[in-house]
Amino acid sequence: MIVENGQWIPQGVRHNDPNRIKTWKQLTEYIKEAGFLPLFSNEVKGFSVEEHVGTDCWWTGDTRHDPWEWREIIASKHEVAYGKFFGGRAGFISTEWFAYFANYRREGYDFDARWEDGLAMRREKIIMDYLTERDDDGDLLYPIKDILTTDLKKETGFGKGGEKNFPGVITSLQMQTYLVTADFRRKVSKKGEEYGMAVSVLVPPEALWGYEMVTSAYSETPYQSWERLFERVREYSPDATGEDIIKLIGKPPKKS
Repeated sequence: MIVENGQWIPQGVRHNDPNRIKTWKQLTEYIKEAGFLPLFSNEVKGFSVEEHVGTDCWWTGDTRHDPWEWREIIASKHEVAYGKFFGGRAGFISTEWFAYFANYRREGYDFDARWEDGLAMRREKIIMDYLTERDDDGDLLYPIKDILTTDLKKETGFGKGGEKNFPGVITSLQMQTYLVTADFRRKVSKKGEEYGMAVSVLVPPEALWGYEMVTSAYSETPYQSWERLFERVREYSPDATGEDIIKLIGKPPKKS
């Protein structure tokens, strides 16, 4: 989106454009076809949800037409991944391509191995430890804790007088593909009534699609996975510069 006179102006297509994505189901299929797609316009022209939907559909609250509402529906279906995967900004990744993101972003490390090698932050470990449970052999148990992000913040000791930068930590864990958004839900009052804005529910992707799927690209080098992502963007946006693609997916890891 662009900002004019302090207002957000969506970039997209006209309402009567025959190529306009009109439903969340159509968007899901397009994400699967493309492999991954940021929610909003970015450095790579034409490579976003925003640029394929109507400019007049945003923030209407209408689940039939509003892409902002669609993200909640799509996240809850678990057909594709949703989270902050692109420079700390939101977007979608198909389950097929998620494995390549995981191998590149994790550099072949499960979170525990990253922590043991001194590569993870202590605050990241606090959150990951809370969301996961293990058996006597140390293997992860699923399903994991199902908790609103607002409650997760409180339960893990973030906030006033406690740990700092909760938003930054959970964004970092999403960028590294250790967490994804599994759902959006509203808080429930003592009377059992929902209220307020929808809040995300974050879980490890292994809880949704299994360890084997998430780590299925570990057999190739992180650089090879990064190269796949780079070429995929170039396939859909041949005019994009290498610099712009790198701004979108991230810098290449070392070749090994």
